[in-house]
Order: sequence, then structure tokens, then C-alpha cells
Amino acid sequence: MYQITHEATKYVPWNKGKLVGQKPPLKLKEIWAIRLRLQQSGHLRDLALFNLALDSKLRGCDLVKIRVLDITHGSSIAKRAKVIQQKTGQPVQFEIMEQTRDSISDWIECEGLRGGDFLFSSRLRKSPHVSTRQYARIVEGWVTSIGLDPAEYGTHSLRRTKPTLIYRRTKNLRAVQILLGHSKLESTVRYLGIEVDDALEISEQTEI
Repeated sequence: MYQITHEATKYVPWNKGKLVGQKPPLKLKEIWAIRLRLQQSGHLRDLALFNLALDSKLRGCDLVKIRVLDITHGSSIAKRAKVIQQKTGQPVQFEIMEQTRDSISDWIECEGLRGGDFLFSSRLRKSPHVSTRQYARIVEGWVTSIGLDPAEYGTHSLRRTKPTLIYRRTKNLRAVQILLGHSKLESTVRYLGIEVDDALEISEQTEI
């Protein structure tokens, strides 16, 4: 009769050997380091994907499903766009800055994409667009290329980058909440990782 040993039944945590928790946002110098590498290498798709990931602040599952018509007005790239979030079912708007519009336009022209096409189509036949897993691998390549530890950074690093910069410059939590599409302000506070020091700094700037 087979005897189940203690070793065979020992529970192994899913996160054993992995770094868990919030992924840190990119710093400005890191943004420009990645952007410069993509520009110099002529990777039009990755440059458009990187720029749009930062501007849109979207989760990976929403970013990879963007179609050309979602971000265009006629033949030009829109300055603002709106998508329905897969996780919440709620719409969220985002800006598309000039350099992002330029990189997207170059990519669309290069690929001859039409309105109904996915902006970032997959090179794998079984998927019509880049999958979230593929996107994660692409991000891993970006951060590795500039000497960052890929175990510490991920797709959420890109989602958090611009909101974190906006908060640090303005301390406007409500604006960041809207941009991230959070229904509760508490979610935004946790997402940004705001600490007691941040709260005290704001308080110190207000005399009564």
C-alpha cells in the first residue's frame, strides 16, 4: 500500500522564491533610457506600446486589446481616448501626448493598420493581439535592457508611473483616482503606496 509521506504533502507557497507586492513605478531617467533604446533600435511597435502604456495608465488586459479606431479620429491620432475597463466594466479616459501620437502614427503607417485592427497584433496565429503574457515578457525585456531587475518590475510599473509622478507634483489624489479609473479613493491611496510622511508633508503646507 502506498504511504503518503510528510514530504509529499508538504505545502509549497505559490510565491516561493518570487518577489511579491506592488511593482515600483519607473523613474524619469529610466523612462527616457528605455525610450531612447527603442528609438535607436527602430522598434516601432515597442516604442508605440511603451509610450501608450505610460500615457493610458491602463491595465495590461485593456492595453493589449486597443483597436486603431479606439484612439483615432479619421486619419489622425486622437489627443484623448476612452476605453471600457475589463476589470470594472467602467469607462476610463486618457490623454495621448504628442510623442505618443507620433510613435503610434509611425507604427500604424508601417503596418498599414485599419480602424478595426488591433493596434498591437500578435505574431502568433492563435492570438489576434498581443497577450498579457507576451506584454509582460516585452516589459521584462525593456527593464532588463537598462539594467533593472525584471523580478522587481512588471506591467503594473508602467501603469503606476505617470499617476505617481502626477501625485508627487500635485498631491491631487482625486485627479489620480479618476485617471486610474478607481471607484474608491482608498484604492488609489493603496495603489500609490502613500505613506504617513506624504500625508504629513501635505498637512505641513497648510497653515490655519
